[in-house]
Amino acid sequence: MVHHLAPHVKIVATVVFAVAVAVAPPTAPWAFVGLAVLMGVALVASRLPPAFVATRVLVVVPFVVFGLLVPFVSSGHDMAWGPVTWSSVGARTGLAIAVRSVLGVTASIVLAGTTELPRLLGGLDRLRVPPTITAIASFMLRYLEVVAAEFGRMRAAMTARGHDPRWLWQVRPLATASGALFVRSYERGERVHLAMQSRGFTGTMPRLHDDAATPGMWALAGAWAAAAVAVVVVALVVAA
Repeated sequence: MVHHLAPHVKIVATVVFAVAVAVAPPTAPWAFVGLAVLMGVALVASRLPPAFVATRVLVVVPFVVFGLLVPFVSSGHDMAWGPVTWSSVGARTGLAIAVRSVLGVTASIVLAGTTELPRLLGGLDRLRVPPTITAIASFMLRYLEVVAAEFGRMRAAMTARGHDPRWLWQVRPLATASGALFVRSYERGERVHLAMQSRGFTGTMPRLHDDAATPGMWALAGAWAAAAVAVVVVALVVAA
């Protein structure tokens, strides 16, 4: 179901959900439960493989670890479990940090996993994002693999010639190669831009897909985002 929504509709719904997650008060744990339920509904509707989502959620592990350490490093230790003491306020704050990280990253995974990159950039274009930004993002993502592959070949050539740095003072040749790669990438960008201009490029990337949004798409995504906003609004009113 989520796969068939227009990209700009999904972008708006994801941004609204992310803002709701960021604004949810730590003093209302049930609000995070409600947001997690909504995120679960989106995951089921997206039909993404659980392994696909789980492996990508692992990027938030540092934030989760930081959140778990907050109760022990914050001031005002008013809770104890044997010799271990911690702060109840810090526990709420740390839990909020961990949950917000997981929910925010999961929402972005659903967006990226159900939307092809060209369609995602097209959705940003429909939302009136400056075309210069979308063009830069498009070329960056398109040529990132090319630059990485070229750096890999340079690294393999250096290794074949006996360069295998193991200490900090041995990385000078690697830094020199990185500088050469930067110059090559810059020159490649100039050649690509010149070639595009010679073919009639005027600064705006052509739309390869006509991803028009229907009222039903806006209603479906809007209802999901509105539910997240409603949960947070109720939580803020109760917390006040």
